[in-house]
Amino acid sequence: MTTFSRRAFLGTVALGLAGCSSDNPLVLPTDPLVSRTESTRGGTGRTRAVTLTATRSQVDLGGPVVDTWTYDGALPGKELRVSAGDLVEARLVNRLPTDTSIHWHGLALRNDMDGAPPVTQAATEPEEEFTYRFVAPTPGTYWFHPHTGTQLDRGLYAPFIVEDPVEPGRYDAEWVVVLDDWLDGTGTNPDEALAGLRRRGGHSMRGMSGLGGDVAHAHHLINGRIAASPVTFAAKPGRRVRIRFINAAADTAYRVALGGHRMTVTHTDGFPVAPMDTGALVIGMGERYDVLVTLADGAFPLVALAEGKNATARAVVRTASGSVSDARPAELDGRVVTYDQLEATEPLDVRKPDVVHRMALTGGMMSYEWGINGRAGDMTPARVRSGQRVRLEFANTTMMWHPMHLHGHTFQLDGPRKDTVIVLPGQTVACEFDADNPGQWMVHCHNAYHAEAGMMAVLGYEESR
Repeated sequence: MTTFSRRAFLGTVALGLAGCSSDNPLVLPTDPLVSRTESTRGGTGRTRAVTLTATRSQVDLGGPVVDTWTYDGALPGKELRVSAGDLVEARLVNRLPTDTSIHWHGLALRNDMDGAPPVTQAATEPEEEFTYRFVAPTPGTYWFHPHTGTQLDRGLYAPFIVEDPVEPGRYDAEWVVVLDDWLDGTGTNPDEALAGLRRRGGHSMRGMSGLGGDVAHAHHLINGRIAASPVTFAAKPGRRVRIRFINAAADTAYRVALGGHRMTVTHTDGFPVAPMDTGALVIGMGERYDVLVTLADGAFPLVALAEGKNATARAVVRTASGSVSDARPAELDGRVVTYDQLEATEPLDVRKPDVVHRMALTGGMMSYEWGINGRAGDMTPARVRSGQRVRLEFANTTMMWHPMHLHGHTFQLDGPRKDTVIVLPGQTVACEFDADNPGQWMVHCHNAYHAEAGMMAVLGYEESR
């Protein structure tokens, strides 16, 4: 099989979309229907303008100092916070030695602003800039990162919080927790790691849940800091805190627990669920969970166990003076919440699907070739039409797990609503959504190395006639 190139694949897809001769041509990102669809969603009339400079930086991880790429020298990048309905004007300035982009992960925004070059835009070249303009449509916990090469596994990421102007929950404080695996500037970089996997084949690291990764990352971070030099969240005892977890890792699922506490899950990938009590969560790459915690009196470790990698990320929650135990929190060894235990409070109505697309996840570790439906990049768009109920069936035929992500939509599982879902080996997961956001949308594994090696496809809207 020919070595897969994301650029070659996406270039081929883009040419195919532009030159489509079907009786029902595809809706391109430049189609006026894209902007008309956004205009029907309303807005606040407010504009939130921000400049994001992608640049080479030196970053202190709490001891190790690494050369990497960041937004404006910060790791994670500075949080962007808006209200639902606000117009976002995000000016990307590229000071990197290569082209880049910004994908707004989880947002059902207009197609031409999705940041997936060249399907939705041309990549932004060095010393060039591009301004993303879109209405933030839905409240929730989101984030942004490049959709170009292996840049996801550098320092180019930041939280994006869309606030609900009529937030129903009650809490005293909020803490955004970004999880990440790290190797850039530690004697290698993501491009070299991918080349090594292709050259010698991968190896599977497995954890308690059967999850694992392909790359032995040197560090695991919470909000840009290693476990030996953790960030601290300070509050008064008895305070109710909303924690927004974001897994920005390229290759690592994390099992997360706060020592001495129970967590109440309230949102999955930005969408509310019936409150569910748990001691620990497993969070795949690209997933987000919001939880509520009532803080006890003392100092407690927040620990993120890297599944299959014998490593942890760590932070501290402090409501009083005193030392923090380095011991593994007992909550990590308890049961974790599974998708089928969660129930969306704003579910899709029950309806027979109008179209079903089966996406077989294919490939293997030894050759390090991954694909969808047996091809490294399924170049033929899976076609849908506006107004249809669509079912995607992710059928994992491989020996590895895959966190599958759909751009531009939130789908309904048997329980919660999400945009990224873990698909275990041998498992088939059905995801349903309403086709209400026309354009061309990427579907891919959110393991950055699997995506680069071919596990990506396109979902394309046909023009209605």
